[in-house]
Amino acid sequence: MPRIVEMELRQSALDAFCLSDLPAKLAAVEALWQRLPSLTLDCEAPLPDPWQPGRPPRPALVEPQQVPRRSPFTANGYAALIHSIAHIEFNAINLALDAVWRFGGMPSAYYADWMRVAHEEAHHFSLLQSHLQALGFSYGDFAAHDGLWTMCERTRDSVVARMALVPRTLEARGLDATPQIQAKLRTVGSAMALEAVSLLDLILKEEVGHVAIGNRWYHWLCQRDGLEPQRYFEEMALLHGAPKPKPPLNREARRLAGFTEAELQAMTTNS
Repeated sequence: MPRIVEMELRQSALDAFCLSDLPAKLAAVEALWQRLPSLTLDCEAPLPDPWQPGRPPRPALVEPQQVPRRSPFTANGYAALIHSIAHIEFNAINLALDAVWRFGGMPSAYYADWMRVAHEEAHHFSLLQSHLQALGFSYGDFAAHDGLWTMCERTRDSVVARMALVPRTLEARGLDATPQIQAKLRTVGSAMALEAVSLLDLILKEEVGHVAIGNRWYHWLCQRDGLEPQRYFEEMALLHGAPKPKPPLNREARRLAGFTEAELQAMTTNS
């Protein structure tokens, strides 16, 4: 178990980040969230970089193009779709923990925000894992890719680039994709598929909040560092090879997450 007894948030987040045992990681995130008000915070302590988060031995990680395409109208294909969403949520747990422990020198509200994200992502993962188990499957039963974590690695040295390219770029793509996935699930039409639509309603609502946290801290950092937000974003996207949004944009969700009309227009123009 992680060294939460030390009662320091960033070190405890790093310990949870390094856990490979899935139940232990989920329990550690829950314990951190419950004990957050009583934890101390050392914003300046240098912490060792483990380079990779702890992960269970499965799923096998392959290149994105090697993940098989399956029809959600088959039992295996439907389970594979749910598994792919669960894998995103698992990565998002590590992403949020990484945002807590990696970047020093931020206001205490920043660390509380990202612990909230870690807690909610763990809840999302648990819901999807339970859904998979009801289908006779479990997380790890299908191959997955590591695209989300790749961008985390590329932005490991800059909190500004991290906020620009992970929550408000990669995670924001989920705001656009979720309604399309829900439409596909409604076409499947089974009781389980309709249950998944409801799960995705909850996840989408909370993911809007996660992207909003990224937006808020990105603009705060740009103001602190004297950066023009749109110009810096475009520079970082080019430097790190960030993917462009895939239309159609979920404009309503993106507005709720804090994107301006000018930003939405730039995405439409550049996509």
